[in-house]
Amino acid sequence: MTQRVSATPDGHVLVIRLTRADKRNAADMQMLEELAHAYAQLEADPQLRVGLITADGDHFTGGLDLADIAPRLTAAGLNIVPDGAIDPWGVQTDPVSKPVVMAVKGTCFTLGIELMLAADIAVAADTSIFAQLEVQRGILPFGGATLRFASRCGWGNAMRWMLTGDTFDANIAHAMGLVQEVVEVAQVESRGLEIAQRIAAAAPLAVAATLRNSRLAARATEQAAIAQLQPELVALMQSRDARAAFESYLTKVPPVFEGR
Repeated sequence: MTQRVSATPDGHVLVIRLTRADKRNAADMQMLEELAHAYAQLEADPQLRVGLITADGDHFTGGLDLADIAPRLTAAGLNIVPDGAIDPWGVQTDPVSKPVVMAVKGTCFTLGIELMLAADIAVAADTSIFAQLEVQRGILPFGGATLRFASRCGWGNAMRWMLTGDTFDANIAHAMGLVQEVVEVAQVESRGLEIAQRIAAAAPLAVAATLRNSRLAARATEQAAIAQLQPELVALMQSRDARAAFESYLTKVPPVFEGR
């Protein structure tokens, strides 16, 4: 079975790389589980202080591989976290306790944005294209966008992109605070690693305490919303609109939504 995610230490930084470039790094269940194991590796190894998330190929991720993921949804929702692993989106388990830097490029859709929102710092290539397009697929963002997009970028900005599913570019992402730096595509990974190494060189206990206290403040209002994410997803996936969106994903014919 071909590996979907690699995790390689670089000093005190764990470089976590999506490696399904032939599918634009679309996330099937194998990729989600391997990513969760990589986050657990970052958490468990005391020599690792920071994670850097990047990707092979021209694109960070095209989002979920619905053909693989949709049939796995049960009445209880979708469990992407194997035993002993950590949810990279910090929804099904507590988040990783160490800082995470993202280096994104090309297409960065749905769960890619949510991975950025769950991380701490993001660098984007100037050619990056983003979309939180779940409403065009008959579902809601269930990896944390409903929890964090508004607090990170402002209510109006979050609703503008979540409720339409429209695409936006790196300059817009930077202007609203979704990404912290925009660089040329050839520099995006090296710049992300540079920032990660800068964090790793700081006093580890001070970094941990700063991150822990900041996240405590940010997550204080998330818990009620987290409890509703899986039930909302299950209900939507059973709708006719979601079925129409899934058929559209397979046939490439635009769906007609009925509100049922």
